[in-house]
Amino acid sequence: MTDQGRAYRVLTMNTLAFTVCFAAWMLNGVLVTFLVVNKIYEWDKVQVGWLIGIPVLMGAITRLPLGILTDKYGGRVIFPLVMLAAAVPMFLISYADSYSYYFLASLGFGLAGASFAVGVAYTSLWFPPERQGTALGIFGMGNMGAGVTTLVVPILLRALTDGGAHAEGWRLLPKFYAAALLATAILFWLFTYSRKLQQAQSRGLRYRLAPLQDVRVWRFGLYYFFTFGGFVALAAWLVPYYVNVYSLSVASAGFMATFFNLPSGAIRAVGGWISDRLGARSVLYLVFGAGIIVLILLFPPRMEIQTPGQGITAASAGTVTAVSEAGISVGDERYVLQERGNGQASQARIRFGIRGNEEGFLSLPTALFLQEPVVRVGDTVAKGQLLARGITTIYFQANKWIFTALVFLLGILMGMGSAAVYKHIPNYFPTSVGVVGGLVGVIGALGGFFSPILFGYLLSATGVWTTAWMFFALVGLSCLVWMHLVIRRMMRARAPVLIRQIEESPASE
Repeated sequence: MTDQGRAYRVLTMNTLAFTVCFAAWMLNGVLVTFLVVNKIYEWDKVQVGWLIGIPVLMGAITRLPLGILTDKYGGRVIFPLVMLAAAVPMFLISYADSYSYYFLASLGFGLAGASFAVGVAYTSLWFPPERQGTALGIFGMGNMGAGVTTLVVPILLRALTDGGAHAEGWRLLPKFYAAALLATAILFWLFTYSRKLQQAQSRGLRYRLAPLQDVRVWRFGLYYFFTFGGFVALAAWLVPYYVNVYSLSVASAGFMATFFNLPSGAIRAVGGWISDRLGARSVLYLVFGAGIIVLILLFPPRMEIQTPGQGITAASAGTVTAVSEAGISVGDERYVLQERGNGQASQARIRFGIRGNEEGFLSLPTALFLQEPVVRVGDTVAKGQLLARGITTIYFQANKWIFTALVFLLGILMGMGSAAVYKHIPNYFPTSVGVVGGLVGVIGALGGFFSPILFGYLLSATGVWTTAWMFFALVGLSCLVWMHLVIRRMMRARAPVLIRQIEESPASE
């Protein structure tokens, strides 16, 4: 087999292995919810949060050391070992009989999340720099494992438990996942080839860690916090978001969240391909800029606001002789109350069939203008006295389909951005891909762990679900500003004449 053929085979096996590992890494989000909803375990919200988050944390903190080991020993050795090490605690989940048991087993199979650092280092060795963006983008499509778990696990649980009649049937599910990890590890070993950095054997640990002193590494980490950390965080956060904001069932919420999960993984290959041709910076400018715009569009919450409107005052003094929904009479003078006109909130809600949890399709805010009498028959009023107060009600539906379309677009941008970030790493650190990729991956995965926790605090403090989008818009803006300042500094250092020509307008203009 030619070297190119081997490269394609390695890329295929890397992508398959990462997909299986990512699916296993995200298992608790669905399984723990099932166990609690079906009252198999009486875990509170804090315990559930930790069980969902602890595999993410484990996958984050082990990415750097596994990246170092991959640089030294090669991906063909490390990747199967990671899958085998994760398969054991995954299998043991099926025997969990307490919170502490489940917690420790979840901590163990969280190692599967560190497979990304292994795959990045191993994949980059098989492709030249001009093709690494595409190759790493294809490998990153393994993120679709999250969507696989979201779609498949509810179906499997329903079949294994006979629709809930035999709840203990859930214990077969972790065994299936463990078997998948084991089978993939064997296939990976059989169909891949050994390749590692030639200098790795002679390097000491201090030498291999030296790139971490470069501020550029931490800047790439912030980019990945937004792109990949945002993906992981929102993949978990969107289910409770749909349930609480749109009153959907857990199953329906999981289905809607898939519109975010699957495209974000699938688009990484496209993002890598575009990064190879246009450059990673161009892609990141698009990702951060368009991402901020989408996030701003997600700011307005589903709401109904009531505010004072235009009232009616008496034109002259007199006695109130009649009060009705249509108007007020003071002496011989008649004041007509404003009726509910076109586009008003309450009528719009009725017209579009919005009842309780049901929803029509309102894309823009609608307003209701109403005037309510504040006087009674027989009252004596002075000139200029208020007869009817104005009430304005603004209703914004934040329609779930428009919301889902925006989230779908955000997922695509995050997927493209993740590929672009990792296009940078082999270009700047060709002999330390595992180490640098590991640290960048750590920061990104930590974003996936800590962001939902921060979302919870923001929600508790404000009572507004859309604060999650505000937080990530701030992160995206920080990435955009930092990247732009660095690029301008590089231009000033390397092409001072050109930058002056760009900034200084010619006299003829």
